[in-house]
This record gives sequence, structure tokens and C-alpha cells, in this order.
Amino acid sequence: MTNEQIERINELARKSKAEGLTPEEQKEQKELREAYIEGFRRSLKAQLDNTVVLNPDGTSYRLKQKEKGN
Repeated sequence: MTNEQIERINELARKSKAEGLTPEEQKEQKELREAYIEGFRRSLKAQLDNTVVLNPDGTSYRLKQKEKGN
């Protein structure tokens, strides 16, 4: 997500509060927000995938993704 896209999200949010959005702007806002959330999730997953937990006894392990359904 670029800084321009984030600025556009903020601009649409301000306009929405001040005067409302057209249907096209509402659609654009929704798409931009979804893209932002997807990028945030990817970034967080990558960070967690590279996280190592150190135990007091000196051993370490990587975090594992929890299985779905549990």
C-alpha cells in the first residue's frame, strides 16, 4: 500500500464525515480499506512467521500457526 493510497483513504474518511460520499467514492473507499487490511494481515503474518521465542533455559522455538478448526 502506497502513501498516496493511505492519503486517499484518509481523504475519503474526512469527506464522508463532512459531506458524505457518492456511490463511486463509497466503492473506492471500500476497495482501498480492503487492500489496506489485506496488506496489514500479510505483514503481521510475515512478522509472526519470523518470530523466535527464547526460553529462560536458553532454548528457542519458532511460533507455529494454529490449525484451523481448533
